[in-house]
Amino acid sequence: MAVKIAISIEKPLFDEVEALAKEMKVSRSHLFSLATRELIQRRKNQKLIDAINAAYEEPADAAEARLRARMKSRHRQLVKDQW
Repeated sequence: MAVKIAISIEKPLFDEVEALAKEMKVSRSHLFSLATRELIQRRKNQKLIDAINAAYEEPADAAEARLRARMKSRHRQLVKDQW
């Protein structure tokens, strides 16, 4: 189901939208729908990335810190002569 809305945008932006819609051979309405979907998906993705980053920002406990140190040391040994 489609819903009609009225929006106001600056003339230069309107001109770019008009040109892009013609280039893509779609209506302005469809172009706005595509752009809105893209923006919503990017926002969802950013929220997910932020949540993942927040989870990794939690300080490591002592056991995890020791494990990370051993892993870094082992990784350095493995790649030492590769660079």
